Order: sequence, then C-alpha cells, then structure tokens
Amino acid sequence: MMRIQITPHWGVSHDAEEPVDTTGLLSLLAAIQESGAIAQAARSVGLSYRHAWGQVKRAEVLFGHALVDAGRGRGSTLTPLAEKLIWADRRITARLSPLLSSLASELEHELDRALPARPTAVAALRLHASHGFAVAALVEKLGAAALSVELRYRNSLESVAALAHGECDLAGFHVPIGEFEAQAAQRYMRWLKPQVHSLVHLAVRTQGLFVAPGNPKRIRGLADLKRADVRFVNRPEGSGTRMLTELLLGKAGILPAEVVGYDSTEFTHAAIAAYIASGMADVGIGVQTAAQRFGLQFLPLVRERYFFAVTKAALTEPTMRTVLTLMQSPAYRSSVASLLGYEAAETGKVLSVADAFDR
Repeated sequence: MMRIQITPHWGVSHDAEEPVDTTGLLSLLAAIQESGAIAQAARSVGLSYRHAWGQVKRAEVLFGHALVDAGRGRGSTLTPLAEKLIWADRRITARLSPLLSSLASELEHELDRALPARPTAVAALRLHASHGFAVAALVEKLGAAALSVELRYRNSLESVAALAHGECDLAGFHVPIGEFEAQAAQRYMRWLKPQVHSLVHLAVRTQGLFVAPGNPKRIRGLADLKRADVRFVNRPEGSGTRMLTELLLGKAGILPAEVVGYDSTEFTHAAIAAYIASGMADVGIGVQTAAQRFGLQFLPLVRERYFFAVTKAALTEPTMRTVLTLMQSPAYRSSVASLLGYEAAETGKVLSVADAFDR
C-alpha cells in the first residue's frame, strides 16, 4: 500500500515578499540549543560550518534580530527570539501532527481504493481514537507487522459513536478509576451495548496537572485554577480529558467561569504541554508522558483505564485476532510500560462491558 507523510512547515516574509522556509533553520537552531556549539550542530544536521553560519546570518537579517550568541571560548547559545521560534515549531507540530496523520491515512486508503484491486489485499483495520502515546505505539507496531490501518484521530465520544454507526472497527476511549468511573462510563452507554460490544484493555495511565519547571506559580491543586493570575488551557468538548476536567472541577466546587482560559483548547496532551512549555498558559490537564517530553512538572490527579471498544462479532475475524495477539505480546506491553505514567499489566485483555464497569 502507498504510504503518505504530511508534515507541517512554515515560512516567514515581510509583506508581499516570497516566504523563506524555516524548516532547515529550525532544525539547526534546535541542534545548537542541544549541543551548545555551531560546529557540532552543523555536523548533526549535515551542513558545513560555513553554510550553517550563513543560514543563521540570513535569518537574522530577515528577523532584524540576533538568533545566536556565539561568544568566543564559551560556546553558542540561542537568544530569546530563537528559543521562541523553536517553541512555536514544537507547538505547531504537537497541534497539527495528529490531524495530518489522520489526513495522510485517509489519502492512502482513497488512493488504494482508486487503484486496481489486488487479489491478496486485506481490508484495512479502521481505528478511531483520541491521540495518545500507547495508541501511537500500537499503530507503529501494526505498520511494522504489515497490517493496513485506516487511522482517524477523534475524541472519545466521537470514536465510540462511530463504532455504533459501523464507521470503524476499534474505538478508543478512557474512563477514570474510582469515584468518577460510573459517571464517566455512563456517557458512553448511549452507544455501547453489552450484548453487541466488548472492550479491549489498552493501558492504565495517570492524568494530572502540567505546570512550568520549578512550578513558578506555586500551583498545588485544582483550587489554584480559581486564581486570577493562573492561566488554564483546556481540551475540546467531547474529549475524555475534558469530561474528566468537568468532573474534577464539579467535585471541587469550581465553576468554569471562575477559571481563566477555560474556553481556550488544544487538541492533544502533547499540544497542551507545548502550550504551557512555551509560556502561553500556566496549567493544563493531561497524561504524565506529555509533561515529561516537554520538560514540565507533573502533579498527579487520577488514574484511568484506556479501552478499545469492538463488536463481539469482529473478535473472531483474522485481522482482529492479529491485533489482539500483537497487543498481548511482550514487545508491545513493554513499549507501553516504558511510557512514563502508563501501566501495561492487562494490555490486550478482552472484557465484557459489564465486567469492565461492574467494580
């Protein structure tokens, strides 16, 4: 099957000038930030020292501001503007990558259907789920096993509804463990039918508050979201994390109107982390892995279970049996367990809807 990759890139220009593509510049700046030396950074991105310096100098003319401070004998450091450019790029990537992955998957299968049918072609597994680290690891493993996956990233409620309407084969959603479980699970029972559906356990993971390194705002818990000096960034309506946020705030007696930034949203855990890491907000809620990857401090709030919903009839089909075998394999369980804040002891276990929530 044809593979398509769509990646974000952006250009900078003055007025009607031809935009300058920043892709190479951003890679170089990130390498300088990591290595602290232009020569070493140039080698890591495949450029000569002279070419790398030329690229930096042309960009400084474009921006009208220095990007690199190369003091003699003390290495090279980025200016605040250069650091802002890197964070902007990381935020763009975190926000757009799931959408672009979904679009690429749709295009792959549209093109595949437009080409002459191959006698040995197997129908693609249609996977709808919110973007998550264990889900991404599964898609990678399925691709390595040459299993065709038609991926669509969407929120938990949309995914389960799509399964009920026959639009997908696996639907990802997550439910908090403990006092909020019954309320959260009930939101999905409009579409999940115990006589029709089963659940496949993906992982247990921890959700909590993301705050800047060192916690400069001294945020200790949900009560701090009411402070006028604390800016919050939320997940969109329909997402499992937005649902969890509503339940947590309700228990704490906090109204959405009391939270600065409650209506500002980002699509993924990584995008929330990037938003806070770049200084555009002070706190958000997400999984621990995202906080780690963006260098944020993490204040745990609740553990939750992530499931794939599937029809009982599909469990006997060859493709689904292959998926379950892969999920139950030591290799995949190990990849999930290696994610900070994830537990994989029951990964791949098939449960009835009643057994999953009759606790």
